[in-house]
Amino acid sequence: MDVLDYIRLGVLAIFGGPEILGLPATPLLIIAGFLLGIAVGATPGLAGPMAMAISLPILVSVFGYTPDALLPVLGFLIGVMKGATVGGAVPAILFNTPGTPDAFMTTLDGYPMTRKGQAGRALRIAHVSSASGDTFSDVVLILCAPFLAVLVERHLDLPEKTALLILSLAFIASVMGRSVGKGLISLGLGLLAVSVGTGNDFHPRLSFGTAELSDGFSVTTVVLGVLILGEVFRGLEDLRRGRSSAGLAVATPLVGPQRLDRADLRRIAPHIARSSVIGTVIGALPGVGSTLAATLGYTSGRRFHDRSGRGPKFGEGAPEGVAATEAANSSVSGANLIPVLSLGIPGNAAAVFLILAMESIGGFNPGPSVFRFTADAANPELVIAFGIFAAMMIANLLNWTVGGAFMRSVGVMTRAPKEILLPVVLLLTLTSIYVGNPKMSEIWFAIGFGVLGYLMRRLDITPLPFVIAFILGGRLEETARQAFDATGADPLFLFSSPIAVAFTSLAAIIVTISLRSNSKASA
Repeated sequence: MDVLDYIRLGVLAIFGGPEILGLPATPLLIIAGFLLGIAVGATPGLAGPMAMAISLPILVSVFGYTPDALLPVLGFLIGVMKGATVGGAVPAILFNTPGTPDAFMTTLDGYPMTRKGQAGRALRIAHVSSASGDTFSDVVLILCAPFLAVLVERHLDLPEKTALLILSLAFIASVMGRSVGKGLISLGLGLLAVSVGTGNDFHPRLSFGTAELSDGFSVTTVVLGVLILGEVFRGLEDLRRGRSSAGLAVATPLVGPQRLDRADLRRIAPHIARSSVIGTVIGALPGVGSTLAATLGYTSGRRFHDRSGRGPKFGEGAPEGVAATEAANSSVSGANLIPVLSLGIPGNAAAVFLILAMESIGGFNPGPSVFRFTADAANPELVIAFGIFAAMMIANLLNWTVGGAFMRSVGVMTRAPKEILLPVVLLLTLTSIYVGNPKMSEIWFAIGFGVLGYLMRRLDITPLPFVIAFILGGRLEETARQAFDATGADPLFLFSSPIAVAFTSLAAIIVTISLRSNSKASA
């Protein structure tokens, strides 16, 4: 079977499978997830990963653990991810309230445009830029993920794959957060947590003889506890201390035309193109994130704009500033799935929940083996991969057609009070955990990991390395065991080939250079 056959099967898989009210479930869930994502992204204090985290256990309980349930669940999560990327610009532009760190750069020019009475124009620029960057990134994903997976499968054996996982974890710990040392602490805690209740003997590790710990911690419980409950606990404390009680800025009446003409598009097109490339490159690196992409896109756009000398300067309401930022942070989302699908390595919080859905339902193991083209019978995992590509294209189509209008209509969500939002998120998260695994011990574990996530945030330790290490830790141990056996119990199997040596050495070099850079910066 060739590529065209798999494209056809992937599209058919999207429009087949489970039904809702007699209609294909997956397209409907993509639409619902996309609209929900825009609303969530437009609400300060919420984010796409929160909606994905709460929705995942509920969707799995509705559709079950059959392979037919995978694409509907992934379609909804992809829709939320895409919609939240677009909606995040709404509070930044209208009320100078960045809901996420990468949206801060959007406020620098988006809010000044609002103060000039050009809020509608700024929102349209943000939508066009975001949709363009996202589409470009998805095209790169579709072209590059199979190539990278085939390359890895052809040239990397077990020792090399083990070294690659170590390199990925080292890179993630080094680039996430302000301190490499704290990133390594977060990584170590994640590897420690995943070791509970595991092992190959009859005595589970670190279980202390208790039945609750003998099976280890559920991935859903740990991820939702550290990422979502930890953030909720911090938000509740901020409310108690009065840090989030300040009112939102007053909206300014619109002045002049708000639509974009061809001159506007020609003006922002170079910034969209440049930032799309920057965001895609950044997104393909696991753990770097959209904040850096937004910063680099904005900085690069400002240098180009300063040389041209046309229009308002960056920071004073330049449309080019909005375009450069939104194209950069939106183009990260598609490229972030390149390491997910080709290597099984999540790069951001949204990718974590996509992998979590794949592991919860089964039938799809992200990694190099997915992109194996078979001559006779179809590879079911490759069909799902092309179904994911088709779902992303449908979400992009929605973005271009209805995304802008819906984005401009949810500005009212920016006024939703956190005093109501945070308790609702807390209740929904605990409910989704219990729906996924109806045991009170899971609730207590989730609260415990939520407290851990809260403490990590208060100590300025980013929790994402913890989550990624927890997800990859089991695979790292399994791959290392297999490599150890395959090399005849060689304890130095990480140095058994030039590629493995290169990956291992590179991991040590990245950590060393990052530690030295942090030491010089703090001196």
